[in-house]
Amino acid sequence: MTDIKFYFTIFLRRLNVFLPVVMVFSAIAVIIAVALPPAYESQMQVVVESPQIPDELAPSTVRIPALEQLEIVKQRLLTRANMLDIARRFEVLPNMSKMNPDEIVEAMLARTTVKTTTNRDAATLMWVTFEAPDARVAAAVLGEYLTLIQRVDAEFRQSRATETLGFFEQQAKDLGVELDALSAEILAYKNANTGALPETLEFRMNQQSQLQANLNLFDRDTAALKDQKERLIAIFEATGTASTTQQVQLSPEKQQLAQLQAELRQALSVFSEQSVKVRMLRVQIEQLEQTIAATAPATSEVEPSVTDPATLQLPVALQIQISEIDSKLFVLDQQRQTAQTQFELLNASIEKTPEVSIRLEELNRQYSNLQQQYKQAQDRLAAARTGELIETRSRGQEISVIEPPAIPTEPTKPNRILIAGGGVAFSIALGLGLVLLLEMMKNAARRPEDLVKRFNIMPIATIPMIQTPRQILVSRTKRVTIALLIIVGVPAAVWAVHTYYLPLDLLAEKAMNKLGVRL
Repeated sequence: MTDIKFYFTIFLRRLNVFLPVVMVFSAIAVIIAVALPPAYESQMQVVVESPQIPDELAPSTVRIPALEQLEIVKQRLLTRANMLDIARRFEVLPNMSKMNPDEIVEAMLARTTVKTTTNRDAATLMWVTFEAPDARVAAAVLGEYLTLIQRVDAEFRQSRATETLGFFEQQAKDLGVELDALSAEILAYKNANTGALPETLEFRMNQQSQLQANLNLFDRDTAALKDQKERLIAIFEATGTASTTQQVQLSPEKQQLAQLQAELRQALSVFSEQSVKVRMLRVQIEQLEQTIAATAPATSEVEPSVTDPATLQLPVALQIQISEIDSKLFVLDQQRQTAQTQFELLNASIEKTPEVSIRLEELNRQYSNLQQQYKQAQDRLAAARTGELIETRSRGQEISVIEPPAIPTEPTKPNRILIAGGGVAFSIALGLGLVLLLEMMKNAARRPEDLVKRFNIMPIATIPMIQTPRQILVSRTKRVTIALLIIVGVPAAVWAVHTYYLPLDLLAEKAMNKLGVRL
């Protein structure tokens, strides 16, 4: 109880400082509360609607959460360019001609309030509020906000859908070009290695076997003709006569021709005229027919050679037989060389087939992978076209209006009671703080308890300070002077600021814009 009484005494002693501060700052708060112009607040409410076409039927390519969509729209709405354009177009702010662009943007942002709410299994909503000195201006600005929100949302979604479509169009185009190039490469490689393709390997191996059999046949026929020639000469040398009886039989080339013709008839019963086997058999038949036609006169009109001394002494009939045998040997040798060349070519192509097969498998594997990628790109391109069509016709997720802007009928701000009450509370707190500061700066002992705490001594008695009349007068004069300075000087300073610098309402408005707080 003694401490409370002591502190109350100190407070009373400092009342000459406390009261002026409270009175002055309370008066300033009341003046500001009365002087602030009325402000009208208009509000609108929008919601993010689900797509009109279910995703199961035709999904949109622009898929963003509703809250993120509202946040994107909010950030694009509250840009510096939009704030300056709207403020100047509707002349929103008083005394705007004396404000720089930064101050205009700060004032517009301070007057604009955007709130979003979202809950699980509930719609995502956004409230937009704007405050202006004129009710019609507040509603007009909010209407412009609504137009910008819907336009920004539509442009954002359409641009996203268009960019997605363009990406997949370019991807499909690039894959198509690569697919065509790879297809042309495969075709060129096949054309360059026509004789070594894996699909003709079995036919070429069969043809190789046939050529090998023909070579063996040529060797046997050649050996038989040589043996016949040697036997004719040996018979003549042993008997001195030559047999003119010749057995009628087909020559080896005619036998081979008959065999090839039989093979052709058998191939035509299985393959078409354009097959490789049929064409090769026809070429061989034509070559053999030309050879038989070229050698026919020589075998029928053979004359004895005058250059061979060994045949000059032989009978004419024997020379004719030997000449016919030599002609047959020559033809067989030509046919064997042709067959040998074909055999070597076939053997080389068969040996090259594994290399060609590996390269073709690699190219076909690349082609298959690229074809699959191209198919996926085409599917995605179709989905992107559908999504772009949905966004173009505004059938996707979009922002719609629930509560449009309305012209307010009564001012909603300022809260004059709050401003005045808050100013009075602030002035009281400021006065108490000043009193506390003054007491803390004074370090003198005032009570016996202070002497005990500071010097650890117990005083016998306390003698109060006795001031002279002059000291009392000086002290009272100082207090009155300080009080007059506070009571007169502070209102005078406030009046000077209001008159010569900036009106208090505009000054308060500027401070609120700077702090982003509206009262």
